[in-house]
Amino acid sequence: MSSLSELHLLTVLAQEMNMRKAAERLFVSQPALSQRLQTIEKEWGKKLFLRSQKGLSLTPAGELVIQFANEMLMKEEKVRESISALDTEVYGTLKIAVASIVGQNWLPQVLKKFVNRYPQAKISLITGWSSEIAKALYEDQVHIGIIRGTPDWKGVKIHLFQDSLNLVDTEITRPEQMLETDRPFIQFKSDSSYYQEIQDWWLRNFQTPPRRTIIVDQIETCKQMTFNGIGYAILPEITLNGAEKNIFKIPLLDEHGVPIKRDTWLLGYESAFQLKQVQAFVDIVKEHLEDSAEEQ
Repeated sequence: MSSLSELHLLTVLAQEMNMRKAAERLFVSQPALSQRLQTIEKEWGKKLFLRSQKGLSLTPAGELVIQFANEMLMKEEKVRESISALDTEVYGTLKIAVASIVGQNWLPQVLKKFVNRYPQAKISLITGWSSEIAKALYEDQVHIGIIRGTPDWKGVKIHLFQDSLNLVDTEITRPEQMLETDRPFIQFKSDSSYYQEIQDWWLRNFQTPPRRTIIVDQIETCKQMTFNGIGYAILPEITLNGAEKNIFKIPLLDEHGVPIKRDTWLLGYESAFQLKQVQAFVDIVKEHLEDSAEEQ
């Protein structure tokens, strides 16, 4: 059976599918890497990778071995976490999956406090849509997830904050003006719950859809296009730091005249919260929220 270092080598090769890039990540020369791969393949008695001008590709045997390698390395990581939990110091890897909008606008301040206070700990961060974050949690790829919206979660659930949705533009000062302008409504791709909230608000207030629509894949692109006067957008307050110049922000209201807000939650399984690095991160999150509340 291959050693853990050899299993790590195989997973890096499978991720990069390129000998040069894999060698750089492993801090070895290409000839040395090639020699080690040949030794591993001899040990398994099968060719694991095929080489071509385009790079590497996995053989059927290689796919099975890589699956085995990933499972073994995941088990090793859990054992190391359990061992590190016996110490008083915070070690181990904190594995987080975070909604992209939170990762870009709120999380950096929290992570800065975490890495400064616990320099021995490592961080593995995944960002994506809230639906992708929930999937990573269900599949046990991460310790905790931070998502937007109202989660259907049976484990530990900590409410972090709310922020309002705003109509943002350089010209429009009232929602009704959206039906009069020829400038486009700029939307960013997001999960279905966000789209549903916007659609529900629009249908309550207007009988017709926007005259023109531009859809972009990133919220930051949407924001910059709006700030540069290309069109108008509906953006969460978390993306607006208050320093924007010549920008009108009109809060969206529900049918009762109350501002529409989005919730942000921290989720995880009970077992994950027993890990010291997770406990330490949650403590810093709570501390950060208290500090933010005092500043307001």
